[in-house]
Amino acid sequence: MASPPDTSKTLKLERYNSYLRRLHSTKVINASSKHLFRATLLIALVVILFLTLNYPPFSGNNPNHAHLHHRNFLSASLFTSTAGGAAWEKQVRHSSTPKNPNGLSVLVTGAAGFVGSHCSIALRKRGDGVLGLDNFNSYYDPSLKRARQNLLLKNQVFIVEGDLNDAPLLTKLFDIVPFTHILHLAAQAGFVNLLEVAKTANPQPAIVWASSSSVYGLNSKVPFSESDRTDQPASLYAATKKAGEEIAHTYNHIYGLSLTGLRFFTVYGPWGRPDMAYFFFTKDILQGKPIDVYQTQDKKQVARDFTYIDDVVKGCLGALDTAEKSTGSGGKKKGPAQLRVYNLGNTSPRLVSILEGLLSTKAKKHVIKMPRNGDVPYTHANVTLAFRDFGYKPSTDLATGLRKFVKWYVDYHGIQTRVKKESDVKTGHPEESA
Repeated sequence: MASPPDTSKTLKLERYNSYLRRLHSTKVINASSKHLFRATLLIALVVILFLTLNYPPFSGNNPNHAHLHHRNFLSASLFTSTAGGAAWEKQVRHSSTPKNPNGLSVLVTGAAGFVGSHCSIALRKRGDGVLGLDNFNSYYDPSLKRARQNLLLKNQVFIVEGDLNDAPLLTKLFDIVPFTHILHLAAQAGFVNLLEVAKTANPQPAIVWASSSSVYGLNSKVPFSESDRTDQPASLYAATKKAGEEIAHTYNHIYGLSLTGLRFFTVYGPWGRPDMAYFFFTKDILQGKPIDVYQTQDKKQVARDFTYIDDVVKGCLGALDTAEKSTGSGGKKKGPAQLRVYNLGNTSPRLVSILEGLLSTKAKKHVIKMPRNGDVPYTHANVTLAFRDFGYKPSTDLATGLRKFVKWYVDYHGIQTRVKKESDVKTGHPEESA
């Protein structure tokens, strides 16, 4: 009888192969775990780097900065939503939805800018829907714009980071939100692109936009009135602003867009622009540096009509509230539409001596002759028309407004200095330069 086959070697071989398979499987799992850990760590580092670069930490002793852990749900979700995604669209809708039944839904361009941020907060506080748009360019310190953005987020105003020249982005925003109004305050190119998108929107929004007192150019009649000639610009900037008013007229005439232009006269106040005279005058006076004071060829002081930010905000909101509906639909005009222009100014000021008094420091002045082909030597606004149509009446005098700015400036920059009361400040000679 044949003996059974010997299977001991086969069993040993199978056990060995099974061991090798388990060993390989363990190595694969360990390798996968390592790859997953490394990928997770890399993503975390990228996120941390992004937040560090785009949202720098604020000084803990600065009362004006909104701390990260105090941000509301809008700012918290800002970092988790992608432009164009569902979470992003939810933020866009929420921010632009009015709290009041009859509230406006306003797209504010340049919302992280000086006037734009103040207007956005004022609109939101009274119950309107507000969506900001800003490209956060480096025309001046972007960190100041980011600080304003945090202030807006604290007031539940969401800012879309994008450019006016991005037509697909603008079209998408109008597809998501039926804006009733646009407040165009962005100081960069893109006005025509905005009008192109607005003309095809349904419904068409009413548009209030920032022109400038510079359109009066070489006009020698003061104060400036809206009916004065504006065909002699004294700078390229003035020429572009005048061109903007002509373009607005054309879109109003052809497409039925309701358009209101606001000719701003030098706006000042807290959270202002660092490239403006009152801002760098304050900085240089505190640092003991000489300030440049301009004189005309006949040795007269150059003067500017300074308007406090709260007064300008009231003017902007008044223009929005009285703006009539556009009359076009889908790019076709159905009837005449409103076309307006207004001065938003205040007084002919005495700037330097007030700053000297508030800071208890005498300015070192470097007098410069203004070239004959330079900017206009003086600006002064007649605001009768704005008062008649929407009650615009500036109420902040220069000493009061500058004190509010100086107090903000020293707090924001952590400067230890006493700011005098405006009643204790001598305002100097009425012909003093700005």
